[in-house]
Amino acid sequence: MKLSHRITNLTGGGSDGWDVFNKARAMVRAGVAVTELTQGEHDIRTHPAILDAMDAAARAGKTGYSSVPGEPDLRDTVAARIQDRTGVPTGRDNVLITPGGQAALFAAHNATCDPGDVGLFIDPYYATYPGTIRGVAAIAKPIQAHAEDGFQPRAAEIDAAADGATSLLINTPNNPTGVVYSRDTLEGIAGVCRKRDLWLISDEVYDTQVWEGAHLSPRALPDMIERTLVVGSLSKSHAMTGSRCGWVVGPEEAIAHLINLATHTTYGVPGFVQAAGNFALNAGPWLEDEVAAPFRRRRALAQEVLQAQNVLRLVPAQGAMYLMLDIRATGMSGEAFAYALLDAHHIAVMPGESFGKAAAGHIRVAMTVDDAGFTAALKTLCDFAGQIANTRAAE
Repeated sequence: MKLSHRITNLTGGGSDGWDVFNKARAMVRAGVAVTELTQGEHDIRTHPAILDAMDAAARAGKTGYSSVPGEPDLRDTVAARIQDRTGVPTGRDNVLITPGGQAALFAAHNATCDPGDVGLFIDPYYATYPGTIRGVAAIAKPIQAHAEDGFQPRAAEIDAAADGATSLLINTPNNPTGVVYSRDTLEGIAGVCRKRDLWLISDEVYDTQVWEGAHLSPRALPDMIERTLVVGSLSKSHAMTGSRCGWVVGPEEAIAHLINLATHTTYGVPGFVQAAGNFALNAGPWLEDEVAAPFRRRRALAQEVLQAQNVLRLVPAQGAMYLMLDIRATGMSGEAFAYALLDAHHIAVMPGESFGKAAAGHIRVAMTVDDAGFTAALKTLCDFAGQIANTRAAE
């Protein structure tokens, strides 16, 4: 029997970019000790107070069908949070609760792309972006940002690629680069969206992890509220990756149709998870700060380690839980370097090529192991890169 082109072409007929990660996990299953600096998974678990709220809600009976759009109190909380952070009027009817940020991305592209439409996204990108766009039978079209620009996208290049496009997906703070888009960058993007009549899908799941500068939601820019869909999640802000609780915020008409989509797909998020999410969001900034603190601390540790060498270059690490390192001085691709590092030292990082062409010659390092282990692994990585560069120079 023939399967649909849509499902068989999700990865574009090639790798999904996670080959090094999969090899590292196979080594772990075989009993090899591997330092995994690959996945954006916190090394701390969900706070016990959140788990207590989840348990209490489940035991109180929130184990049946929940409200498909999301429980009213959680939708109100998300709306108030967005309004407080952006100054943009936001109410319950602007919010759909989804099973995590990934489901929100899929829903947003369902709302903005018909089959055959072009969905734009910025390269480097989170690995699921092109497959998410292909999953709605749209054409996934990357627009390369440039290392020499600190991976800030150029509005002119977005404009030049926009023929046939109906949507543009951006992510700030950015995974994989750690870059926070500047106001100038976002105003340029907004200008293209207005000129080209594009929907802007803004993935803001790392908005609580900003180390330099400030996060600006493009929904707050002039004339953008009616053409922007914001994707958010509790996964990164509250170490709730496995709970699968996120949201889409957008115009009431779009959200109404997305509620209809949810009725025919996910049919809501478990009530006890939503109760825990509502508790987490109402706990106050101390909890978000506690979750973010290890990454802020490890970023500072990384800067100290990297200042002691001259082979690897750090892309501005302004936010999120990752470092993007330029390893081109070794003469190796990101993929070749990642495999060699894994084989030689059992340290797993993600090749830049996993995130698109623009990140070739880079690696992404997740700051997701304890401080001592992270520092030791990064020093080993730097020494390894130095040895390779020295050998190359001697040839």
